[in-house]
Amino acid sequence: MKPRISVLTLGVGDLEKSVEFYRDGLGLPTEGIIGKEFEHGAVAFFDLASGLKLGLWARADIAHDTGLPNAPPSPTAFTIGHNVAGKTEVDVVMAQARAAGAKIVKTAQQTFSGGYAGYFQDPDGHLWEVVWNPQSVPVD
Repeated sequence: MKPRISVLTLGVGDLEKSVEFYRDGLGLPTEGIIGKEFEHGAVAFFDLASGLKLGLWARADIAHDTGLPNAPPSPTAFTIGHNVAGKTEVDVVMAQARAAGAKIVKTAQQTFSGGYAGYFQDPDGHLWEVVWNPQSVPVD
């Protein structure tokens, strides 16, 4: 297996609401919901950096596709990290997320490693860390 990931798909409770959050609230580019003509096929993809895509798919449809039971989500099962170029940008993104309807879990503050970060949850409870790490500044 080559060390790459091309799509991260989040299971959501309300696909339309989640698309609005990511598209309208956070400004992520998407063509919207596709696959509505297929039972269990409605999904939305968002273009991220380096060719990575964020997918949103109903949890019930993921359960159907995999054959696993539709279990309640766990916000602490994983986090999604969004690295930014500076401390001020952390505050800007956190404010944008709050305005979009995110729940701020931890306000932005200094980290133990000398960076600056905060956490928010999307409408389905997925946990995002917005972080400035001086040792890992993104190249745009």
